[in-house]
Amino acid sequence: MAKVQAEIGVIGGSGLYDPSILENTQEVKIYTPFGSPSDSIFVGELAGRRVAFLPRHGRGHRIPPHKINYRANIWAFKELGVKRLISVSAVGSLREDYRPGDFVCTDQFIDMTKLRSYTFYDGPVVAHVSMADPFCPELRRVCLEAAARENIRVHERGTYICIEGPRFSTRAESRLWRQFGADIIGMTLVPEVNLAREARMCFLNIAMVTDYDVWAERPVTAQEVARVMAENIEKVKRLLYRLIPMIPERRGCRCAHYLDEALI
Repeated sequence: MAKVQAEIGVIGGSGLYDPSILENTQEVKIYTPFGSPSDSIFVGELAGRRVAFLPRHGRGHRIPPHKINYRANIWAFKELGVKRLISVSAVGSLREDYRPGDFVCTDQFIDMTKLRSYTFYDGPVVAHVSMADPFCPELRRVCLEAAARENIRVHERGTYICIEGPRFSTRAESRLWRQFGADIIGMTLVPEVNLAREARMCFLNIAMVTDYDVWAERPVTAQEVARVMAENIEKVKRLLYRLIPMIPERRGCRCAHYLDEALI
């Protein structure tokens, strides 16, 4: 296990690439059985808590969603001792009332990816881990409380449909995702959430809505997306500053125990 340790991990999504939310940071390189993570991990302090930060796409957004080494990323956090993992991601909206600039505290997902490595257990040990309730209820509760204190508009429920990428959806696909019951769409949640559960971590996804998906048939310019993204990044930093100190020292959820009933 790495000598440097952290209790909380943050995966920065599109637009959130630097560890400026942390103080006294140390850059740590982690080597895993699955290869290299997306980048070095930055370990530092936030309000007295030890936090590890990793830019999901690497600094400069150099890794597309279908090429991210998800297993190496989660393994690296595990090596650092992380037990709570906060995933920040940019998403499109599949609902009129989930507006650009809103946040979503994701509670369910639909997986439409095709080419990814979804488990640490490729044999001879096999794990069929339960994903009925994929996200930590304790972290979700704290996230909603923190958002309310910061006066940040957040939807307390949302089903995230994860597509392979890197292309965006066709109009026909976008309409289909809405019929499936999805609320938001992105390219990176899976298999992060699966692997975090196998690693006995609590997992929280903070989804930042940047635009309406093409179902709405509203032209969206790169400039509009960039503007909303910049506003969202400042809001998510405020949210993390508020949220992380509120996380209880001891876990009061079942997230660490799902693997006990999954191994064959």
